[in-house]
Amino acid sequence: MKQPITVHPDAHPITVALVGAGHRTAEYARYALDHPDRMQAVAIAEPDELRRRKLAEAHAIPHDRRFASYQDLVARDRIANAAINGTMDELHHASTMALIESGYHVLLEKPIAQQQRHVRELINASEQHGVTVMICHVLRYAPFYQAIRDLIDKGAIGPIIAMTSNENVSYHHMAAAFIRGRWRRRETNPILLAKCSHDLDLIAWFNSGVRAERVASFGCLSQFKPENAPPGSTPRCLDGCVIERTCPYSARINYIEQDLWGAYAWESIEHIDHPTVKDKLVSLRTDNPFGRCVWHCDNDVVDHQTVIVSFANGVTATHNMFCGTARPTRTMHIVGERGEIEGDLEAGRIEVRTPDMAIVGSENAYHIEVIDVNASGAGEQDGHGGGDGRLVADFVAIIAGEQPSGSVTHIQDSLTGHLIAFAADTAMQESRVVELER
Repeated sequence: MKQPITVHPDAHPITVALVGAGHRTAEYARYALDHPDRMQAVAIAEPDELRRRKLAEAHAIPHDRRFASYQDLVARDRIANAAINGTMDELHHASTMALIESGYHVLLEKPIAQQQRHVRELINASEQHGVTVMICHVLRYAPFYQAIRDLIDKGAIGPIIAMTSNENVSYHHMAAAFIRGRWRRRETNPILLAKCSHDLDLIAWFNSGVRAERVASFGCLSQFKPENAPPGSTPRCLDGCVIERTCPYSARINYIEQDLWGAYAWESIEHIDHPTVKDKLVSLRTDNPFGRCVWHCDNDVVDHQTVIVSFANGVTATHNMFCGTARPTRTMHIVGERGEIEGDLEAGRIEVRTPDMAIVGSENAYHIEVIDVNASGAGEQDGHGGGDGRLVADFVAIIAGEQPSGSVTHIQDSLTGHLIAFAADTAMQESRVVELER
């Protein structure tokens, strides 16, 4: 059951409280700066004083509405129509429950929660309190995936038979998030929730929300572990490693020379205004976790995993996550009864192939329609293939009592993808097929 749209006749602009001042909250909150007539950030809750101050100043949030925790925020009478919750994964359940119980509509960063029972608890709470909780499945809003959904809805390939999706995670992204970074340990999240919840949500969305019945999964950590460390490597990149200058995972090259993943790599020195190269080198040599060798970290999440899903309508789906790839992208291949759709997100290209018996004397007796998708057509906000800005715009429309788009992800809509992720982790760990609960 979807949440009813709650109308706020005077909510122009709608007001939001920012819960957590990380880069995802800041990215979603940019909508208020770009569209002040539609949304205004009026409060913030963040324990880190520096982050709290910077984001509060960017949105001119008064001092008496700057809180050191979400608990301090909800202790007050409700001071906004909604909240954007971009806290760390382990806080999603408790903070969102508190916001729901205080009457806030919530835009919640994925994943919903780290445990299946907590996901269901939040769904039940949102229904009991009559508030909208919308999950940040931004890829539903990317023009690439919206084009695929439109093709399916128009019957371009007939009823779906099977789907295959791939997420190719770049070598430097893998190193930053899942080897050196905060998502490196399985106890934090199954990697499918941390990295592929968007992809599993898309599979469920393309299959029109049909219930997933059975899940199998295989994967392991095969590359990034000490026994695979190249000769001459050292525990930290700048400890005298003999291959550092040619290693694709060099912390110096990735985070200083290529200037990648700065929001992660320089957290430990973000108290320094405009850190110099010298400051960064000192940090990488000493206590910065991003200065560690990728083969000498304490990571235990898998570096590749395959998921197989069987749905109640007979559709099957496979999702592959490959980490450490040279070219990062997402791809999708959908086979229907009357054709197929295949696309590459980064290339912005979709092919629709249908049988064509009019092509005489050719082994390739099919017609191809090529669709070029402008992945950066979101105006001010182009993150996630153009999805970030459109996601927030849809959330604002819902809270303002307007008609949302067909991409909207109420928390109930996000359940199937999360159930697949939890089941896949169990299936992989226990080497069995998991039957999903109804």
